[in-house]
Amino acid sequence: MTYTPPIEDQKFILKTIVKMQDLSGENAFSELSEELSDAILEGVGALAAGEFAPLDRIGDTEGAKWSPNGVTLPDGFKAAYRAYVEGGWGSLAGPESHGGQGLPQILATVVLEDLGSANLGFSLINMLTPGAIEALKHHGSKELQDIWLPKLVTGEWSGTMNLTEPQAGSDVGALKAKAVRQDDGTYRIEGQKIFITWGEHDLADNIVHLVLARTPDAPAGTKGISLFLVPKFLLNDDGSVGARNDLRCVSIEHKLGIHASPTCVMSYGDEGKCVGYLIGEECGGMRAMFTMMNNARLNVGLQGVSVAERATQKAVAYALGRVQSARAGGPSREPVAIVEHPDVRRMLMRMKALTQAARALTYYAVGQVDRAGLGIEGAQARVDLLTPLVKAYGTDIGVEVASLGVQVHGGMGFIEETGAAQHYRDARITPIYEGTNGIQAADLVGRKLGLEGGAVFARLMADIRADAKGEAALTALVDAVEGVAAHMAQASVDDRLVGSYPFLNMLSVATAGWLMARQLAAVEGSDADPAFLAMKTAAARFYLDQIVPEALGLEPAARASADILYSIPAEAFTA
Repeated sequence: MTYTPPIEDQKFILKTIVKMQDLSGENAFSELSEELSDAILEGVGALAAGEFAPLDRIGDTEGAKWSPNGVTLPDGFKAAYRAYVEGGWGSLAGPESHGGQGLPQILATVVLEDLGSANLGFSLINMLTPGAIEALKHHGSKELQDIWLPKLVTGEWSGTMNLTEPQAGSDVGALKAKAVRQDDGTYRIEGQKIFITWGEHDLADNIVHLVLARTPDAPAGTKGISLFLVPKFLLNDDGSVGARNDLRCVSIEHKLGIHASPTCVMSYGDEGKCVGYLIGEECGGMRAMFTMMNNARLNVGLQGVSVAERATQKAVAYALGRVQSARAGGPSREPVAIVEHPDVRRMLMRMKALTQAARALTYYAVGQVDRAGLGIEGAQARVDLLTPLVKAYGTDIGVEVASLGVQVHGGMGFIEETGAAQHYRDARITPIYEGTNGIQAADLVGRKLGLEGGAVFARLMADIRADAKGEAALTALVDAVEGVAAHMAQASVDDRLVGSYPFLNMLSVATAGWLMARQLAAVEGSDADPAFLAMKTAAARFYLDQIVPEALGLEPAARASADILYSIPAEAFTA
């Protein structure tokens, strides 16, 4: 099945939720116009449908291949990546000082969404490079920026994040990779990293690894971590690609999904000659890491939107074409397309509503990133609060919608040839990487609720409540969320963490419900396509009338005590 970019919904959310028209009046985005935005949406949609989507099934069935000489991708991938680079798609939001176009981050988000829907595994090469750019932009020296940013911005060189080690997953402070300063100011890097997305491949001329490591005599734990730029190839004096650095991909993982994305085990300094360059200060790696990580978490939430959109399109196409049984409540006994059956319609409507809600939440958060970059008061604090919601809720929706897509296909959904199972397999990693969704929930109740003494959370609740008039279920959910937040402030650490995940879902649904209500209000008077507006109205009403009330049922779990979980010894779980 082909992929069709959801341009109408993207435009509608950019106008009604992100309010792009407000950004275009700012000096930093003086070149931005509705015509330019529309052209970008049309252009990247064509790239996604024409170049990336045809490789989706090939990437899944053939996948990345490892050999001692490196990692290669199937035929067609190099040409598609070259089209991405030559089209300037990676440079949209890049800094103008280093060859970027200086456009809002939200437009780069649309690009990533479409490429992810077309080919999720392939698109991951484009997801981590922006994080490397942000880390260099905010923490790197001018010399490092001038040398490395221009070709990262264009995508000629790709970027990675190297955090995880066999003994150090979420506990980053346990890492053992070493970095020893040399007389010339560079460092010798030594150690092994695992789960490195696109750590080795044959699509770009160079790969710029950002590697966390520990200098000699550094303090234990996260306080002793530094961040280093470690290129696959060193550079000649004229900036051209030179000799290979002392690093290699030892193997690639055999995964449930995203087979087109090489997930690498990387070894640094086997010969003691791996050159790295310090980013920021020694022992300042965690600050730079979180710059990368927060960027990546928003983009991973976006992956949930991407896979949900593609799974929904596939399920709709199948439901329209598959004829099976008469409609129970229909006037005829003739078989009908399964889209006419109530339960199939329920699933399809849920898929549409969840996908549109996750897109609105993600776009809104990224729109706040752009406002924060303009120095608008309160925008960065709202981004900080919303980031765990976007990452966790967006990816959970991706998995649920992909699972529903399999269900709509019935038995054929369990057969690989239909492609529905691939979306479910691809989606399943997203709640895990870049900080599991449980970690997002812990971050929400442990750090984000208390921002500015709770004022950041209170302002969001006030904004939702102001637009929730007439929506009884949404108002009730806001009441419940505020009540649980007050409970969390007094609860023990264990009790807060036990309730954190259901609470994150309650807050996510309340926020997404607010954004769906705002879209519903904007339908009247809109000049968008009538068929699109009818679908938007139905999806928004479904979300507000059926999904929002579901979240009210999470309140007992959000308030639950940890006592029941620790009422038995750990060994009892084997019983």
